[in-house]
Amino acid sequence: MTDWQPVKIITRGKEYEVRPGMAVKHALEKINILPESVIVTRNGELITEDELLAPGDVLKLVMVISGG
Repeated sequence: MTDWQPVKIITRGKEYEVRPGMAVKHALEKINILPESVIVTRNGELITEDELLAPGDVLKLVMVISGG
Protein backbone atom coordinates (compact mmCIF):
# COMPACT_ATOMS: atom_id res chain seq x y z
CA MET A 1 0.00 0.00 0.00
CA THR A 2 1.31 3.44 -0.88
CA ASP A 3 1.25 6.36 1.52
CA TRP A 4 0.87 9.05 -1.14
CA GLN A 5 -2.02 10.07 -3.33
CA PRO A 6 -1.43 10.54 -7.05
CA VAL A 7 -1.91 13.88 -8.76
CA LYS A 8 -4.78 13.83 -11.25
CA ILE A 9 -4.52 15.76 -14.50
CA ILE A 10 -7.77 16.22 -16.40
CA THR A 11 -8.00 17.39 -20.00
CA ARG A 12 -10.46 16.88 -22.84
CA GLY A 13 -12.36 14.19 -20.97
CA LYS A 14 -9.20 12.21 -20.20
CA GLU A 15 -7.68 11.70 -16.79
CA TYR A 16 -4.03 10.99 -16.06
CA GLU A 17 -2.22 10.26 -12.81
CA VAL A 18 1.35 11.26 -11.95
CA ARG A 19 3.46 11.18 -8.81
CA PRO A 20 3.42 14.21 -6.52
CA GLY A 21 6.61 16.19 -5.92
CA MET A 22 7.43 17.03 -9.53
CA ALA A 23 6.96 20.38 -11.23
CA VAL A 24 3.90 20.94 -13.41
CA LYS A 25 6.15 21.16 -16.51
CA HIS A 26 7.64 17.71 -15.88
CA ALA A 27 4.24 16.19 -15.16
CA LEU A 28 2.89 17.50 -18.47
CA GLU A 29 5.92 16.22 -20.37
CA LYS A 30 5.48 12.81 -18.73
CA ILE A 31 1.97 12.53 -20.23
CA ASN A 32 3.12 13.91 -23.61
CA ILE A 33 1.49 17.35 -23.37
CA LEU A 34 3.49 20.41 -24.37
CA PRO A 35 3.46 22.87 -21.45
CA GLU A 36 3.16 25.77 -23.93
CA SER A 37 -0.08 24.34 -25.33
CA VAL A 38 -2.15 24.48 -22.13
CA ILE A 39 -3.24 26.68 -19.24
CA VAL A 40 -3.10 24.79 -15.95
CA THR A 41 -5.50 25.38 -13.05
CA ARG A 42 -5.60 23.91 -9.53
CA ASN A 43 -8.68 24.61 -7.41
CA GLY A 44 -9.84 27.12 -10.01
CA GLU A 45 -6.62 29.17 -9.87
CA LEU A 46 -3.96 29.46 -12.55
CA ILE A 47 -0.62 27.91 -11.64
CA THR A 48 2.77 28.17 -13.32
CA GLU A 49 4.76 25.34 -14.84
CA ASP A 50 7.37 25.48 -12.06
CA GLU A 51 4.84 24.85 -9.25
CA LEU A 52 5.47 21.62 -7.36
CA LEU A 53 2.61 19.13 -7.22
CA ALA A 54 1.29 17.97 -3.85
CA PRO A 55 -0.35 14.61 -3.09
CA GLY A 56 -4.02 14.65 -4.07
CA ASP A 57 -3.80 17.72 -6.32
CA VAL A 58 -6.29 17.82 -9.19
CA LEU A 59 -5.18 19.86 -12.19
CA LYS A 60 -7.47 20.90 -15.03
CA LEU A 61 -5.95 21.80 -18.37
CA VAL A 62 -7.39 24.27 -20.86
CA MET A 63 -6.01 23.97 -24.36
CA VAL A 64 -4.58 27.20 -25.76
CA ILE A 65 -6.01 28.04 -29.16
CA SER A 66 -4.12 30.34 -31.47
CA GLY A 67 -5.22 31.79 -34.71
CA GLY A 68 -4.18 34.28 -37.27
